[in-house]
Amino acid sequence: MATTPAPMAEARAATISPLGRVIGVFFSPKATFEDIVRKPGWLLPVGISLILGLLVSIAINQRVNWRDFMNQQIDKSPQAAQLSAEQRQQRVEAGAKFAPISTYIFGTLGPLIAALLVSLIMWGAYSLLGGISTNFSTAFSVTAHGFLTSLVSSPLFILILYLKPYGTADLDNPLAANLAALLPEDSAKWLLALAKSLDIFVFWTLILLAIGFAAVNPKKLKGAKSFTIALTVWAVYVVCRVGWAFIFS
Repeated sequence: MATTPAPMAEARAATISPLGRVIGVFFSPKATFEDIVRKPGWLLPVGISLILGLLVSIAINQRVNWRDFMNQQIDKSPQAAQLSAEQRQQRVEAGAKFAPISTYIFGTLGPLIAALLVSLIMWGAYSLLGGISTNFSTAFSVTAHGFLTSLVSSPLFILILYLKPYGTADLDNPLAANLAALLPEDSAKWLLALAKSLDIFVFWTLILLAIGFAAVNPKKLKGAKSFTIALTVWAVYVVCRVGWAFIFS
């Protein structure tokens, strides 16, 4: 009877199940991402992301008064003073009609689209700055698992929606897990954009991504190099976000 070579048997025994990977991302990320790199897989984290997005969308539509929300958005707009009462009412009604639909579409698919974009950006960044060679499937598998911080943030968001009185949730900064929670509402838009970028869940995700991509080639990404690349990509994004807010404020 043919025997399985020792290296193959060892590699097979080391494989973590898809559910085990989901759990391992939180409790043993280094070993988990090493396993993901050996055998990429993203179906379960993507499925979890879609389900969480749908649940968040349902909660938002149940707890947000869209007419009040649209009125608040119009008040923040520079064109608010130029609108007649009739024009304002038309915008409010149109917004309140389409907001629930767009919430389901973007709320459910948004995290998946974000994961795909981040995968492409990180794939390119680690190839150029880290000198590693991998495929998109591996990059997306790492990113999809890194985004599983939503398993904590999404339930917290839903909880906050239901704990707050109907129609009072702040959709601009729902979890307030960043420095923007400490700033007054009338702060400069660029400052709010900067403060929102300094977010606990963003940094947690960056740490997981850095650990994940370091597992692709540990020799080339020794020490803090992987974390430096991840933070560099994030810093470029923050500069663009703050600059955009400053220009259009």
